Amino acid sequence: MATSNRAGEQGSVPSRHGRYLQKDGYWYYTTREGVDIGPFDSRDDAETGVGEFIDFIQASEPKVSDMLKQYRAA
Repeated sequence: MATSNRAGEQGSVPSRHGRYLQKDGYWYYTTREGVDIGPFDSRDDAETGVGEFIDFIQASEPKVSDMLKQYRAA
């Protein structure tokens, strides 16, 4: 999969880690804050969920992102 800059990013493309994971037959995605979100029945559903999550975070106040950091996977 080719990587490219995200909206607003300039310069070289930073290293990105896999966002999707599958466990026990279900799909999850990992947020930048380190939280695994799911379960989803398919990777497509998880990919849709990522888009919705990003839209939510962009529309939220910074304290929402800070709150998510409390729920990092151990």
